[in-house]
Amino acid sequence: MYNEKKYTSSKKTWSFLLLMFWSSITYAQHKITGKVIDAKTQEGVPGASIKVKNLNTGAISDFEGNFSINAEKNAVLVVSFIGYSTKEVIVNGQERLTIGLEESSNELEQVVVVGYGAQRKVDVTGATSSVKGEDLMKQPVMTPTQAIQGRVAGVQIISSGRPGSSPNIRIRGTGTALAGTATLFVVDGVLTDDISNINTSDITNIDILKDASSTAIYGARGANGVVIISTKKGSSGKISVNYNNSIGVRSVANMVKMANATEYANYVSAASGQVVQAGNISTDWYSQILRNAFMQNHNLSISGGSEKSKNYLSLGYMADEGIVIKNNFKRFTARLNNDFILHEKLKTGISTSLANSRDQNVNLGTAYNNAYRAAPIIEAVQDGKYGNTSLYQNVGNAVLDINNNDDYAVINRLQSSAYLEFNPIKALTFKSSIGGDLNFRNSRVYNYQFNNDQTTFLTAGGNQRNPNSNLSSTTENFFRWVWDNTVSYNKQFGQHTVTLLAGTTAEAYSISKFSAFRRDVPAASNLWYINTGNANTSTNSGEGDKWSRNSYISRLNYNFNDKYLLTATMRADGSSRFPLNNRWGYFPSFGAGWVLSNENFLKNQNVFQTLKLRASWGRVGNDRIDSDGYIVTVEPNLAYAFGGGTATLGSAITQIKDPNLKWETTEEADLGLEFSALNGKLQGEFGFYDKKSRNLLINVKVPSVTGDKDGVVLTNAASIKNTGFETALNWRDKINESISYRVGANITFNKNSVIGLNGGQPILDGGVGASAYTTKTDNFQPVGSFYVLQVLGVFQTDDEISSYKNANGQIIQPSASAGDFKYQDTNDDGKIDDADRVFVGSYQPKAFFGLNFGFTYKNFDLSVDAYGNFGNKVYNGKKAFRQGLLDNVEASMAYGRWSRGSGINDEPAANAGNLPASTYFIESGDFIRINNIALSYNISNNLLNKIKLSSARVFVTAQNFFTFKKYSGFTPELPGDPTRSGIELNAYPTTKTLAVGINVGF
Repeated sequence: MYNEKKYTSSKKTWSFLLLMFWSSITYAQHKITGKVIDAKTQEGVPGASIKVKNLNTGAISDFEGNFSINAEKNAVLVVSFIGYSTKEVIVNGQERLTIGLEESSNELEQVVVVGYGAQRKVDVTGATSSVKGEDLMKQPVMTPTQAIQGRVAGVQIISSGRPGSSPNIRIRGTGTALAGTATLFVVDGVLTDDISNINTSDITNIDILKDASSTAIYGARGANGVVIISTKKGSSGKISVNYNNSIGVRSVANMVKMANATEYANYVSAASGQVVQAGNISTDWYSQILRNAFMQNHNLSISGGSEKSKNYLSLGYMADEGIVIKNNFKRFTARLNNDFILHEKLKTGISTSLANSRDQNVNLGTAYNNAYRAAPIIEAVQDGKYGNTSLYQNVGNAVLDINNNDDYAVINRLQSSAYLEFNPIKALTFKSSIGGDLNFRNSRVYNYQFNNDQTTFLTAGGNQRNPNSNLSSTTENFFRWVWDNTVSYNKQFGQHTVTLLAGTTAEAYSISKFSAFRRDVPAASNLWYINTGNANTSTNSGEGDKWSRNSYISRLNYNFNDKYLLTATMRADGSSRFPLNNRWGYFPSFGAGWVLSNENFLKNQNVFQTLKLRASWGRVGNDRIDSDGYIVTVEPNLAYAFGGGTATLGSAITQIKDPNLKWETTEEADLGLEFSALNGKLQGEFGFYDKKSRNLLINVKVPSVTGDKDGVVLTNAASIKNTGFETALNWRDKINESISYRVGANITFNKNSVIGLNGGQPILDGGVGASAYTTKTDNFQPVGSFYVLQVLGVFQTDDEISSYKNANGQIIQPSASAGDFKYQDTNDDGKIDDADRVFVGSYQPKAFFGLNFGFTYKNFDLSVDAYGNFGNKVYNGKKAFRQGLLDNVEASMAYGRWSRGSGINDEPAANAGNLPASTYFIESGDFIRINNIALSYNISNNLLNKIKLSSARVFVTAQNFFTFKKYSGFTPELPGDPTRSGIELNAYPTTKTLAVGINVGF
């Protein structure tokens, strides 16, 4: 029987129980809002994961790092993001949280920038390395590439001491002979070969792509490696101001000691029997043209904005006098980076940099050669007049070489990029970016009149007479633009994560150059214009170039359960530098990774936090050849006599060119192991690579009947191989809360070899003095190998000369005298000539390495960096350039030479120079240099609060102060083209710098 009263009571009971249950849930769960920020920069971290511990509920931070989540009042939130250490936060009843994430000490968790995107280091299947901007700022250098010397395995930086110059970069060896070797730089999306305009203080990170798998996304530009530079962005909130500076003094790191007047007089007398009076004059010509130079660097940056707009502005000024008299380089830089959120799904930004450089260059080539050869018994300058070295020998006054001309250039460069990014849904991103690079260079070289005017100079003579002043003026402009349009899709399906990228990119480059020359231009600098000279002596010339590329790119990244990784890329490049039938090149790559540390069989071990094995293969190209390399040109106004009669002007083809030139291509296989161990204290990687460059451009002889005036044609007929092993290890640890330290080391072993000329002609290069060549690039030898006569010692007696015979009993060096070099008759033909030359090594090292050490005690920080290489050779071109009996010699030659009965077997008797290219001039290129020693002190927070600063650091740094080397010259670091590197003739000496500075933040 239905009981309404009983039913009503039951209904109320259940209603009460449901209400209590709902109330308990409502009481336990509450809404928590907050923001995830970078603990160091205080900027919001977008895309961070916020999860309730032990539950599946969670949220993702938005563009500004904001989030909202429902959780119990005492819940524990687990907050994580790639590149940061995971953090657990107890809610403890709070409704609003600000969660600061610390940058991860595990390098494999760091984010690295790759082509057209970014990835966790652990997810990258190619060979990449990163250097932080804060590490670059510890060295007083002009370009950031100088500061990464010795910091990255597989990357060789060969720097010059000349202000305004950029170092040579070789990534995993030399892969070409005649085409361009420049590394590709990508600065905020702008492609360039030169970053001398970039202020090091503006850089947040440098990411280096080393293997073909990583660089294949850049196709034609990736053959020599890719360096991606990211500059600083603005931050939201309070405006922050930072100022940093350094001032210091540069000097020659190593001086070559020349013979003094007495040693010189004795040497010349021994060589010729001529009596030379030393007198009271003993001129050190190098000290006359070298000096201690002042340098300074100032940088000011302002960062700020709102949640919708972030801005970064920086200004920089750098001045470097240079250690050579009259040398001077100044650079002004300005950068403005803006980012705007137009809508939660749409953002845009622009990065712009402006650089103005003023370069007072010097005539170093002639001056250095003359400083080496000039007699020390001649005064450099006397009573305001120049000593006339030409009266005594055929050598100019080195001081006059520099002062008698004025070489000045002004370079204005504007580099800018802009992007628009649209996210219609969370997984999909459309991005369009365009960048431009404009460079305007105006230079002039003025040579003063120099004659026999006794009121101004001592008597002029020889090669320094200049009866008429002259002016050369050159205007050079280039413009490059690149436009990228990409779409990317990133989606997680359970344990599967897929990222797809596809797009197009277009690039164009143009350059125009105009030069004019006139004589008799007035000496007053305000009249140094072409129109003030003699119009009858005017000559003009102009040239230019244009080329373009069009490309299609695609990439697939696949990650299964953070264990198995796959990357595949394809790029198709079309280049106007090749004929239509060979215009397109196709550059694929594949990479795979296995994160062993995420496997169950390694879960319970405590040694490795991360352990990853990777393997990859890729192909990249090189199109850096002359735009008209395949175009046959006609030379006009040539005289030809028909039938022996009067010559008639006409046109003819004087060069034969290959109409089927094609891409140089490089294929590389890479195998690597990366790990983080011992609670993240030890980070490391091991890598092996095998890189083959094919279809390299080289000259091939053609029959003379073709009419080619050079007798050769440029074609694809060579191959070069680089095989190597590289490793990098870094250890970081804390002794206690006040003391921590870090130690890092990397080393790269590389073997370079020409593996096939395929009919091409060996490249002879590196001419020095009377020697037409000193290097030869040939099969089974490294590029640019030294190819010289082998010195067997010094003839001690006349009998030794007469007994030195070949197999047929011929005296090999019948015209030699005791004290002369004994050369090897390699082909046993009874004479010494070029056919007896042998390969004796190259400038390319067998290994190069870097060492880094850091120690922190409370607010003090000490860092020491070292760099070096071994297994390479250098050629002492200065010593080989001696051309006359009266030329000076190095001090070691003056007092260590052979004499009868001395038994000396490595230094000949006093001689007149003009010795043939031989192993006598070949020296070891091994060296170890302490790159940088920096000691800094960070002002304590208590003091900062009193003086109203957010940060302050003072430091002192010593750069290149200690070099341990075997080479007797100025420097074993000798930048140059691959086929003639390693010859010290007019190289700017390596400098050492002592500087102090301060960094402050407001």
